[in-house]
Amino acid sequence: MNPRTKHKVTLFQYRVYDLVSKIPKGQVTSYKILSDTLKSAPRAVGQALKVNPFCPNPVPCHRVIAANGTIGGFSGQTGDCVMIANKKAKLVKEGIVFENGLFKQNQLGTTDLFQFK
Repeated sequence: MNPRTKHKVTLFQYRVYDLVSKIPKGQVTSYKILSDTLKSAPRAVGQALKVNPFCPNPVPCHRVIAANGTIGGFSGQTGDCVMIANKKAKLVKEGIVFENGLFKQNQLGTTDLFQFK
């Protein structure tokens, strides 16, 4: 049971959470990469993460950004708000660099987004 929604966690949500739990600290992936891996849609991944009952550990949903390099949403919030500022602060603390609002590099110093094997 998801304490946020009072609904059962679906199989799809568990699949999203399982993948996101594999993103190492200091790296990010995109909603698109996740959805391609799951043969789903980026919006469906975002909706699953919006109600993530396991955030931030063991499912670090803050490590998922938009495919265009922007920070994306967080806890159902978008734009210039406290939740997005918190997401960015968590990523910066992990070594992620943003420049002009766009992802510039990960902790390894590359522009690569984390890919699932």
